[in-house]
Amino acid sequence: MKKYIIILSIGALAIVISCATNPFTGKKSLNFVSNSELFPSSFQQYGTFLKENKVISGTADAKRVGAVGIKIKAAAERWLKANGQAEYLKEYQWEYNLIENKEVNAWCMPGGKIVVYTGILPITKDEAGLATVMGHEVSHALANHGAQRMSAAQLQQIGAVGVALATGNQSDDKQKMWQEYYGIGSQVGVMLPFSRSHETEADKIGLTLMAIAGYNPEQAITFWERMAANATGNKPPEFLSTHPADATRIANLKKLIPEAKAEALKYVVISK
Repeated sequence: MKKYIIILSIGALAIVISCATNPFTGKKSLNFVSNSELFPSSFQQYGTFLKENKVISGTADAKRVGAVGIKIKAAAERWLKANGQAEYLKEYQWEYNLIENKEVNAWCMPGGKIVVYTGILPITKDEAGLATVMGHEVSHALANHGAQRMSAAQLQQIGAVGVALATGNQSDDKQKMWQEYYGIGSQVGVMLPFSRSHETEADKIGLTLMAIAGYNPEQAITFWERMAANATGNKPPEFLSTHPADATRIANLKKLIPEAKAEALKYVVISK
């Protein structure tokens, strides 16, 4: 029992000392991993990825990815400067690359390293669609979602140790049963909702970024409608997914657009 209390105490202390307010969300977020620890590994992995995949350069599509990326970066910097947080991005090393890959995907690693796959371009269609995607992916990095997921996974592991200590005097079958209950409960009840909340948060930040960058955030709706129409196969129910259901996401975006426009009007006139 003493060891169990120590484990819980360490977890509780870690939560207290590891919460910091994110300037993009205005919320305190759990983060055990500093940028100085995370970014070098992120940059190395990005470099390795580029060497192992075909980078498209010099084409109209590649130039569009770079141009939109620069606008999203500038929007983030403008937002932070206006709110007295200009130093927030000092360790970022922005990079935007188009990769030949049929997968419908794009991502941004911690520190501003962005990849867009050619497979998503038929769905983005234009700059506004691309800004929706890149704004969303950049927002995951700006909100430190990667570090938060790593931190949450560490807490999940601490919890598993706690369960093992608490049930150590029970039979092997019962110990296994409690571990399975904990694994399912923590995944469905905590980790998956945590991931879905990150998606909604990235949607909100991304809308504001694309609006500050001069794009109409209403175009995000048409992009996500195209994404929903492009989906194939059976999707899991929302409570078992890392992402919100398409209908949920689109409904949330419609609610968030007026706020994104209002915020953007402080910095730039939104195109129609």
